[in-house]
Amino acid sequence: MKIILPVPRTEGAAALQLRPWRFDDLPSLLAAHRDPGLRRWLASPLVDETDARTWMGAQADGWIDATRFSFAVVTANDDHSLVGHVVVKMATPGVAEVGYWTAAHARGRGIAARALDAASRWALAEQDIVQLNRLELLHAQDNHASCRVANKCGYTLRDLLPAAPPAFPSDGHRHVRKAGEKPV
Repeated sequence: MKIILPVPRTEGAAALQLRPWRFDDLPSLLAAHRDPGLRRWLASPLVDETDARTWMGAQADGWIDATRFSFAVVTANDDHSLVGHVVVKMATPGVAEVGYWTAAHARGRGIAARALDAASRWALAEQDIVQLNRLELLHAQDNHASCRVANKCGYTLRDLLPAAPPAFPSDGHRHVRKAGEKPV
């Protein structure tokens, strides 16, 4: 299955594409995961090529079994210029969890919000692979950038989550976006 989601150019930002990950993305994926700013927030950072290949395989398998819809975020004019990642992971019937990150060199340009909004619209209103009526976004409470992205994309803060070490060592937030709700 080859789903490509276009994200139009805005006045201050280039057009993007969300597309499934490919094995030729491996060097860019590993480079992104070397960033300490990104690694701080990831539950499972990739440290070597073996990790990255395993992760890539899991992304491909997720598309096949309709449990994980993982997109590389690239600039539209250069299909190899990786700027981020966004994923929609099935949680329970009708509910999926979303996640995302932006490569260090691309931060501060609104890429995370634009990519997350495109993936959220696709998941809740456009795709016909699985039925979804709710998306959840979880992040560490002190990850203020993720909170801003969630708010920009119409996700409402619903819960404060207690820490769950080792994967989630600090308290967190759960934001929710439901089908039919218009982002603010």
